Amino acid sequence: MGKVMQSHSNLLLLVLYFCFSSAASSPQFSSSCQLQGRFHLNGIHKTGDVVLGGLFQIHFFSVFPDLSFTSEPQQPSCHGFDVLGFRQVRTMAFAVEEINRNSKLLPNLSLGYSLYDNCLNLGIGFRAAMSMASGQVEHIVLDDNCVGSPPVMGIVGDPSSTRSIAISSVLGLYRVPMVVKQNVTGLQWLASEAWTTAAVLQTPQLMPYLGGTLGIAVRRGEIPGLRDFLLQTRPNIHHDNRYGNSTVNQFWEFTFQCRFAPPPAGWVEGGGALCTGQEDLETVETEFLDTTNLRPEYNVYKAVYALAYALDDMLQCEPGRGPFNGHSCGSFQKLEPWQLVHYLQKVNFTTSFGDQVSFDENGDALPIYDIMNWHWLPDGRIKVQNVGDVKRSAAGGEVLKLNEDRIFWNFEPKKPPRSVCSDSCPPGTRMVRKKGEPECCFDCIPCSKGKISNKTNSMECTSCPEDFWSSPQLDHCVPKRTEFLSYHEPLGICLTTASLLGTFICAAVLGIFIYHRSTPIVRANNSELSFQLLLSLKLCFLCSLLFIGRPRLWTCQLRHAAFGISFVLCVSCILVKTIVVLAVFKASKPGGEASLKWFGAMQQRGTVLLLTLIQAAICTAWLLSSPPAPHKNTQYHNDKIVYECAVGSTVGFAVLLSYIGLLAILSFLIAFLARNLPDSFNEAKLITFSMLIFCAVWVAFVPAYISSPGKHADAVEVFAILASSFGLLGVLFGPKCYIILLRPERNTKKAIMGRGVTK
Repeated sequence: MGKVMQSHSNLLLLVLYFCFSSAASSPQFSSSCQLQGRFHLNGIHKTGDVVLGGLFQIHFFSVFPDLSFTSEPQQPSCHGFDVLGFRQVRTMAFAVEEINRNSKLLPNLSLGYSLYDNCLNLGIGFRAAMSMASGQVEHIVLDDNCVGSPPVMGIVGDPSSTRSIAISSVLGLYRVPMVVKQNVTGLQWLASEAWTTAAVLQTPQLMPYLGGTLGIAVRRGEIPGLRDFLLQTRPNIHHDNRYGNSTVNQFWEFTFQCRFAPPPAGWVEGGGALCTGQEDLETVETEFLDTTNLRPEYNVYKAVYALAYALDDMLQCEPGRGPFNGHSCGSFQKLEPWQLVHYLQKVNFTTSFGDQVSFDENGDALPIYDIMNWHWLPDGRIKVQNVGDVKRSAAGGEVLKLNEDRIFWNFEPKKPPRSVCSDSCPPGTRMVRKKGEPECCFDCIPCSKGKISNKTNSMECTSCPEDFWSSPQLDHCVPKRTEFLSYHEPLGICLTTASLLGTFICAAVLGIFIYHRSTPIVRANNSELSFQLLLSLKLCFLCSLLFIGRPRLWTCQLRHAAFGISFVLCVSCILVKTIVVLAVFKASKPGGEASLKWFGAMQQRGTVLLLTLIQAAICTAWLLSSPPAPHKNTQYHNDKIVYECAVGSTVGFAVLLSYIGLLAILSFLIAFLARNLPDSFNEAKLITFSMLIFCAVWVAFVPAYISSPGKHADAVEVFAILASSFGLLGVLFGPKCYIILLRPERNTKKAIMGRGVTK
């Protein structure tokens, strides 16, 4: 409750301060600007052309007096001197002095500093920040109208992130740049930066548990000449003690356990020593002079140089080529802190220790941290050893370097421990969080077929493109396997061989018939229609080759048209041949001579041509309306592409087959009616049997074709073409070739006529 009242009281004082400051500057009181009061803060100051500010933790805690509101509030007091915090103060002072001695950096310009103690209290930190922003220090003098050069051009921020964020928000109202020293966020280590190098934990009692600890620490750097500068620290024995000793005097009293005159009451009587100011720092053991492990001090050193380089770049601006309105530059006579921010964002330099210093688009410095490892040596000593670093460069990403050989593991078998709940998911799998367990616990689920993950710890699997499929390892996409009835596979080779064999047999039979065209058996079987039939069968055998090989547009459109026209030509010849057999039989009877007049050679050719043209018209209409086309089918198998010919119009294909079937059935019926003719005309029996085979093949074809997927449908159609063609060729021409070649004594007119008489 007391802290809440104290916070409200501080806020009330701040509001009253601004109100009275505004009132004092209004015309009804005075035409000049007057400060109502000053904060009495611990600090170290040095004048210069440009002043840099700093906030540091020089004391551990602070005490605020009770507020009665009946008298002027007393200033808070700070207690518990922090030697390491004071060393950071002196490091900034050293950096400023070093820059002033550098003739190449900020020539003809001297830097000063105002360094304040925040006493580990946000309220005191605010007071110090307001003092630097508004000029409430004695060495900064504004004119009567409260205008002039700003009190400070930039501030090296509070070591604490919490206080730095709060104070920078206030300083942002004044557009004062603030360079803060940040801790690592968003990363988890075995030891945080806060206690990685803490000596209080490095004890023999704790080392059995903490030995081998890995942690992150602010980057250690070397600052040449700093120790000599620290040895030059001297107190001010003439300091006005009304508001307490100066910061340096407080450090002196803390280090040498003495008091400056006048000492507190009872100090001398109690055996306490008086400070003379001539004490030697080298005679005492103090962390103040230990410059072997400079970490926060190194950040302070870099921050001061960042401000100096930004200021140097700003002062080197050429008039007319500046970054501000009208291409103007910052004027030395009236420098503004917000102008410095522009150049601070572009700072990029390398320290003498080899570390790069620059800021990203968010204003964050490039992080660089040391990886520390706690060693417990055999002699009982404890050593915190650097085993690597983590950094991020302006050009690349974050890089972690570890020297694993130097890392001490405080357990057997002296190897890195397993520090994750689950192993990384390899490519080909995806991560699935385990319910109710930490985020690092997950299962590795293999990607489903057709999906891949090509990196470690993928959250999702990605689908392969349409023509690709996942590899067996599921880590990359590979082209899908293709499938079609190929000339190179056994089935394709067999069908191709059968097709060529049938073509060769047709050619051989045709040659035999041509060679023996004057023999009775050839002349008795209508040699012209036989020649046409052999040519059509040859086309039937050849058209089957269009169904083998990768489907192309021209093969898809030509295969069914060639098949349909070739078979109609073949069946038309058989149909006309059957009709001619009946006509000859009728003509052999008395009074039947007129029947041959309607089936002479011209009528036979015209009938075959007409029936074939009808099929050609059907094919033309089909190709013009909805032609067959190549199609990549992935429905049969997900991992392969089946190349096939889509028929386009199912009606067109059905009409084509129906027309062939109609002619075949008609030929079968006529031949069946003529099966009992005398032996001289017994070719009707052969036609009947051949048509029976033909119809049986194509009736079986329809269900087999519909139920066969992919290349097997093409194989079924080729088989039907070859089977029906071989059936017609064997039944119609096999017996005749047998007589011509093996039984020539029966290839005579007498033998043929005699056979007819016998029957």
